[in-house]
Amino acid sequence: MSKNSEEKTNVMRLLDAKKISYREYTYPADEAVSAEEVASFLKQDPAQVFKTLVTVGKSGEHYVFVIPGPEELNLKKAAAAVGEKSVEMLKSKDLLGLTGYIHGGCSPIGMKKFFRTTVDKSAENYPAILMSAGRRGYQVEISPSDLEKMIRLSYADLTR
Repeated sequence: MSKNSEEKTNVMRLLDAKKISYREYTYPADEAVSAEEVASFLKQDPAQVFKTLVTVGKSGEHYVFVIPGPEELNLKKAAAAVGEKSVEMLKSKDLLGLTGYIHGGCSPIGMKKFFRTTVDKSAENYPAILMSAGRRGYQVEISPSDLEKMIRLSYADLTR
């Protein structure tokens, strides 16, 4: 089902501008819900619904990690993937100012500024993954290769 331009998120407009195909999904979400809840509502494999996590390294640099919903980010593996001594999760209150996104609606596409992005290597096992479309209640399904056309990224083992 096609949305009119008022209902499109910035992520969808960016994908449209690059002529990258995606499938959009919506679900009711007045507040942040877990990726597993999103998967359940959309009747999708939870391992294919990815969440976007923003961290800050010991150096003060910010990094974005995109991992399967049911998994937890392994901070040691994440730090190693970006060459930091350590990384920690960004505080929720700092997310909007830094990325332009709120908790529960954060996408690796279309942040205010590009941050080094690493996607869990399990994404390469799927023809497409789902991720936030930049607003609570909106998801896009996109192939990992098309995601690579939108943002520079690398793959690594990031979960426990």
